[in-house]
Amino acid sequence: MATTDRQATTLALAHALSAAERGLAVIPLSRTKLPALRSPHRAASDRALSDRAASDRDTPRHAAPGPTIPVCHGECGRFGHGVYDASTDPRRIRRLFAAAPWATGYGIACGLRPHFLIGIDLDTKSGTDSSAALRELALRHLFTIPDTVVVLTPSGGRHVWLSGPPDVVVPNSAGRLAPGIDIRGAGGYLVGPGSRTRHGVYSTAPGTARLAPAPCPTALLRLLTPPPRTHHPTPPATGEHGQGLVQFVLAAHEGQRNTRLFWAACRAYENGIGPELSPALIDAAVHTGLPEREARSTVASAARMTGRRP
Repeated sequence: MATTDRQATTLALAHALSAAERGLAVIPLSRTKLPALRSPHRAASDRALSDRAASDRDTPRHAAPGPTIPVCHGECGRFGHGVYDASTDPRRIRRLFAAAPWATGYGIACGLRPHFLIGIDLDTKSGTDSSAALRELALRHLFTIPDTVVVLTPSGGRHVWLSGPPDVVVPNSAGRLAPGIDIRGAGGYLVGPGSRTRHGVYSTAPGTARLAPAPCPTALLRLLTPPPRTHHPTPPATGEHGQGLVQFVLAAHEGQRNTRLFWAACRAYENGIGPELSPALIDAAVHTGLPEREARSTVASAARMTGRRP
């Protein structure tokens, strides 16, 4: 590895550890801005896809589906699960970077406590003025972006950091709010300032480095969260808080079922009702269409992330 790459890795680790001190969970990134560590299940997934393709060719349409693609969010104990590897533990962060000596940046996981980070990605590549689009939204819906952390991207874009409430899950989206505006929410990550990529270095805008992520304006938060789905009967749960978490999972739209389940399971384990509530959360997720195996894996991952046993 070239000296400059070693220096970039050392700097990335230093920046990642500094972010962790502020309560931000981090993972190592490569120069492509993707997680630096590949999935340890990649070979198994490739085999499952190949087997499924062969099975689909030879199986009548009314028959059962072919082999299931392995789902793991880190329960195996190995690195390489993307944002599910994210941590604020300095020892774990050092181990992550030691396993990826080619890393030149770091990602900051969104949606996790204590900040429940939301990233407003104002892109410049789409040919639209995303900053003007955000100002127009602010005027139309009567909100202002408070003083907060702003990260400048090598392409001339900006990442605006906001803090969300603990009881709201903001999904990831691309261009849904307005052209050129992408949202990084639960299950997503932001490239941290100080990271070096193929296109340059991410840096904090002057005067914002020492700020904490400011609370997301209520009117903007309403735009970032999809409307609730039709009410479903609530399965038995542990107390009012537990029933609220189960109802939260039941209200998931397609594309956010896993994210909502993961968030609800994390809150359940943090409040000491995870083991009792897990079956109801899994049943609720299956009711919305999430495969049972994936639902169980997601709940187990939440238990691991919160330091509890599933």
